[in-house]
Formats: sequence, structure tokens, C-alpha cells
Amino acid sequence: MKRPTTFAIVAALVVGGLLPGCAAGPNYKRPPITAPEQIRGLEGPAAALQPGAAPPQAAPPEAGSLADRAWWEIFQEDNLKALIDEALRNGYDVRLAAWRVEEARANAGIARSEFFPQIQADGGWTRGRQSGFASPVTTPVNLYDVNLGLTWEIDLWGRIRRLNEAALSRYLATEEARRGVLLSLVSDVATAYFRLRELDLQLEIARRTTTAFQETHALFSRRFEAGAASALETSSAAASLATTSATIPDLERQIEAQENLLGFLLGRNPGAISRGAGLNDQILPPDVPAGLPSELLERRPDLRQAEQELVAANADVGVTVADFFPTISLTGAFGGVAPQVSNLFGQGRTWSAGGGFLTPLFQGRRLKNQHRAAIARWEQAKTQYEQSVTNAFSEVSTALVAYQTLADVEKEQARAVDSYREAVRLSNSRYLGGLSDYLEVLQAQQQLFPAENSLAQTRFDRLATLVQLYKALGGGWKLSGQDWSRPETRAAAAAPAALR
Repeated sequence: MKRPTTFAIVAALVVGGLLPGCAAGPNYKRPPITAPEQIRGLEGPAAALQPGAAPPQAAPPEAGSLADRAWWEIFQEDNLKALIDEALRNGYDVRLAAWRVEEARANAGIARSEFFPQIQADGGWTRGRQSGFASPVTTPVNLYDVNLGLTWEIDLWGRIRRLNEAALSRYLATEEARRGVLLSLVSDVATAYFRLRELDLQLEIARRTTTAFQETHALFSRRFEAGAASALETSSAAASLATTSATIPDLERQIEAQENLLGFLLGRNPGAISRGAGLNDQILPPDVPAGLPSELLERRPDLRQAEQELVAANADVGVTVADFFPTISLTGAFGGVAPQVSNLFGQGRTWSAGGGFLTPLFQGRRLKNQHRAAIARWEQAKTQYEQSVTNAFSEVSTALVAYQTLADVEKEQARAVDSYREAVRLSNSRYLGGLSDYLEVLQAQQQLFPAENSLAQTRFDRLATLVQLYKALGGGWKLSGQDWSRPETRAAAAAPAALR
């Protein structure tokens, strides 16, 4: 049998390093995730995901899930759409997330470069004179040198592959984090805007009620001066007026603070915020489809981010396993050393080629502890992923139940407000007909004011819960990149300046 030549050995090493083989360490398998058999507000049991199972398939379009719809299909008011668009273009969190993605993309590129040979060049020029005691030639001479060096690590054990897997997964995790920032920003702007419109409505109610109490107090004051009303009645009217009047400056303060919060989300300096439809004119979906599949939870960006972090931690374990094995490298050099530049690649030419290995023998258990630390980080990532999944089920259930029950609460509170308004009207009629005194009117007005405020609060709660449900379901999961802007906004941005 012929002995293998040096070329054959080197070729085998190169081919072995390039061919996709079994990388050191465990391959990633998704940990089993068992959804609760019955989620409050959701219909139908949820299936368990076994290790290595494929991600759940997307729900069919006919399911009509909120998660399948873009945010501009959920929020119908044009002014709110414009504010969300502005936030997506100028928001600080969006810009930070975008730069984090760029950083992770660059880190993935750094890891990928390990697959390729590392080639360096160096050169120099020296002029010097030898000592007469060391050499009979003491004439100053020039010396030029140029060298081209190559080093290539052969990835026999998959260390570089695992490094690339980890870097790629962390890049994908930052992409999911960016999607999460976009979804959170849409939700935060919508919630802040609805809160602003709630404060506007409460201010309107306070001013209207204050006007009514001013008229009541003026009437009691005149009746008191005429001896037709008691001091108790007059004081009660004055107290009601002062109580409602005090809410006006406080509401104005809250409105300015809310405008500043919205401005910050939009990337603006503090200032006024444009208004659109009132709180009671905001359009709500008639119903959220029951039986939303639990697979929608897999569309949440925070869950996908957590899983990519788990994939990266799994790859890190593989890197620490590969560190136990020898590192095999090919080296080469080509250059020249000569007293004249013209002779660098002639008589002064030099070259070398070879290979080598470096293997750990004793490092005081450093490698073993590195491996144990990597496993501990994997366990942390696994626990965080499982925690995120459980939290996702909880958020969906809470938001869905709240949205469904708040509709009934709002309906009953609206009936109560209608009844109090009717009581004010009837008490006025009885007073004008001489059947009762005006204290009855005052009492009816005192009951109407908190009832109207409670109705406004419940209306806001319904709108805010819709936003939270959309976020909890991973709304807009089909959107990516610039798709988060409305189609008309993207079309306007892409149009030539002359057509705008």
C-alpha cells in the first residue's frame, strides 16, 4: 500500500473542514411546551409541542384573528393612524432597535469570517551597517522584504459552525426584539392617545357639570337671600360647585402631561397633539372571534426572541465541547528578501507551507468549567423561554376576558347614565311644577357627574384592552421591515418628489 502524500493529507483536512459534518455538542431541539387545556376566554384544548416538533402552522385566514390584521385595520381613526406612522418613523426606541439589529448583523458577519483563510501582508525596508568586529564588510546596505501570510483553521469539530450558529441566532433575536419594539410602540401610542381622548371627555364633562352647578348655586344664593332656602342647601350647592371646579385644572394638567408623553413616543419635543374622533366615536370591533388557536402565541415576537436566544445558548454549549479537541490549522507564506527591490521575487524569493495542531493537555479544569457555565446559561435561556410562554397565555386570557366583560360593564354604565340624566330632567320638571324643591335637582346632578366619569373610564378601558389583546396575540406578525408603515405612507415615501 502506498503511503499518503503530504498533498493528500492536506487535501483530506481541507475537505473534512469544508464538508458539513456533525458539529460538536447537542443539536437544538425545542423544549416541550404544553398549553393549558382550557384558557379562559379561548375555546378548545391546546396541544403540546414535543421536543423537535415543528413550529405550529399559522391559523387560516378565515379565522379572522386580530393577530392576522395590520394595526391600521384595527384602529380606524385617521388621526391616530398618522400619529402611529410618525412614531414608527421617528420614535427613539425604533431607532435604537434598528441599530441593535445592525450591530448583531455585523457580529454575525464577524463570526462568518472565521470560515475563510486569514491572509495578511507585511513588508519593510531597512538600511544599516555591520560592525567591523562582526564582518569585514562595513559598507551600509539596504534590505527590502515583502511577505504574504495565510492561516486557515480547519473546522473539523464544528467549533466555527457553532460560533456562526450562535451569532446568527442572536442576530435573529435582535430582529424579533425590533418587531417587539414596533408592536409595543403601536400599542403604547394607541393607548396614550385613547387616554388623552378620555381626559378630553372628562374635562368636557367637568366643565358641563360645573356650569350646571354654577346655575344651581346662583339659584340657591338668590333663594337664600330671599329667605326661601336654608343655609344647608346653599352650602351643599357651593360644595358641589367647588368639587367639580377643582377637577378642571387637574384635568388640564393631566392633559398636558399626556400630550408630552405622546410627543415623546413620537420623537417630538413637548407640544400640543392633534385630535381626531372623540372617545365615544372610536370604532371597536363588534366581537373578537372565539376559539383563537394557541398557535397564535407562537407569533409573538418576544417568544420568538426568547427561542432564538435559546438556540444561541445551545450553540454556545457546542463551542465549549469543541474546545476540548485539537485546533488544526494550515499555514503558508510567500515573499522575498533582497537588497534590491528588483530581486525580491527572483533570487530573494521565499515561501513556506505547512500545518499544525494545538491541543489542550492541562488547563486547571478551565475548559470543563467553561462547559458547565455554558450549560447553566442554556438552562437559564430555557427557563426564560418557558416563562415567556406561560406569561403569553396569561396575557391573552386576561385581555380577552377583560375585553368581553367590559362590553357588558359599559352597557350597564350607559344605562345608569341615561337613568341619571332622566332623573335630572324629571327633578327639574318637578321643581318647575312646584312638586319638589331644587335640592332634589342638585342631588340628581351630584349622582350624574361620577356616573359619566365612570362611563368614560370604562370606554377607555375597553379601547386599551383591545390594544393589549392585539399586542398579546402578536398582532401584525405578517409585517416586517417597512411594512409596519401604512401602505399609503409607503407609497408616498416611494413616490418621486415631483409627484408628491
